[in-house]
Amino acid sequence: MGLLRSQPDMEVAGEAADGHQALAQARELQPAVVLMDIAMPELGGLEATRQLRALVPTARVLILTVHDREDYLFAALQAGAYGYILKGADVNDLLAAIRAVNRGEIFLYPAMTTKLVADYLRRAEAGEARESYDGLTPRQREVLRLIAQGLTAAEIGRRLYLSPHTVESHRDNIMARLGLHSKAELIRYAIRRGIIDETA
Repeated sequence: MGLLRSQPDMEVAGEAADGHQALAQARELQPAVVLMDIAMPELGGLEATRQLRALVPTARVLILTVHDREDYLFAALQAGAYGYILKGADVNDLLAAIRAVNRGEIFLYPAMTTKLVADYLRRAEAGEARESYDGLTPRQREVLRLIAQGLTAAEIGRRLYLSPHTVESHRDNIMARLGLHSKAELIRYAIRRGIIDETA
């Protein structure tokens, strides 16, 4: 943590010994980024990440772990993590990961990116990658379609009877799920998948 404290653009708000403490501190401190270990007592990092996304939607989770395994990587992304980096990674990689996640970008350790791409290609060959909207929930698909049509969070909220904050949380989850980093990328994705008509 000394390394993080020495960075001019970073502040360590708190530390937790287990998943329950992590959730309690995140709720109190409202951090921008949470470094989460998968292996924690009481409440594991994956479940803590899932709960944190609902508890503090603005907090972005970066998984920091010893597990160089694709099943953990996929589970972390499904839980809502924005990044996955291995303990023992180069210090500059860790700092870059924190900064990327803070910007709302997805960061995967290079070795893990290779695993993710290999899995995608395997699923594409098997025809699984063509599943509707890449496994988004019905509500997420609805929000994506309205975002792609140019509606604001407030307008989408009024249409779906949701708060703008909830809409933004859905948007963040959609972007994390699809590996997209901006509204423009969301719209391009929607056009490619035929969710909206480019000429509409």
